[in-house]
Amino acid sequence: MRVLVSKILLGKHFGGMTLWPFIILKEEALKNDSTLMNHEEIHLVQQLELLILPFYIWYGIEFLIKWAIHKDRYIAYRNISFEREAYDQESNLFYINHRPRWNFLRYL
Repeated sequence: MRVLVSKILLGKHFGGMTLWPFIILKEEALKNDSTLMNHEEIHLVQQLELLILPFYIWYGIEFLIKWAIHKDRYIAYRNISFEREAYDQESNLFYINHRPRWNFLRYL
């Protein structure tokens, strides 16, 4: 895992983003935020599970479907299965160690 810091790539509502194999953080100080880092590391596992490119395709399609349903981009984002899993488990710092494969499917 490589951690990059960028003020340009992230919107004002996001502290981090994962683009395999990188975790991009808004501020250097966020590297010490174990919850945020765990959230982003969950996305790394999800991306590897789907062989990276299919993850982004699925993520985009699911976002568009949720946006059409909810009519709100933020609500759509929060309801993507990958995000639901990551937000639900971000405080569990041992989650990646015992996470069942394809567990994001439980969050569809």
